[in-house]
Amino acid sequence: MKGKLIWSIFWAMVGVFVIVVSIIFIRPLLHGVYLPVLLPGMAVFFLLGVTLIVLTVKTKVRGMLKGFLLLTGASPVGMAVFGILHNVVSALFNTEEPVFFITALIVCPIGFLVGAVGTIVVAIKKKATVPTETS
Repeated sequence: MKGKLIWSIFWAMVGVFVIVVSIIFIRPLLHGVYLPVLLPGMAVFFLLGVTLIVLTVKTKVRGMLKGFLLLTGASPVGMAVFGILHNVVSALFNTEEPVFFITALIVCPIGFLVGAVGTIVVAIKKKATVPTETS
């Protein structure tokens, strides 16, 4: 049961990621409603990431698949953490801080894409190498 739940969470994360990125790119069309549309998507993305991490650790997923699933789940969590750290450091020291900002805006989404593509490739490869029973 948990294995199917992991895959449901994974594909939901991929879908929410596509929706969030689409909202970011159609920003000029969303006059005044940009943040109310974007923030719930980001919150769902974060919660799905936490759920994927917990389920991956609790189930018996092993090897590269476990690593890629953890990377996929940790990326939205990292986006939120580094985004908050950027704002806290900027507010405390009254200066613009680029490291946390670049990590949240560039590194974490790239990590998500690497984890998602790696998960899909490993799953396809694992499915192709598993012998099927013929009756």
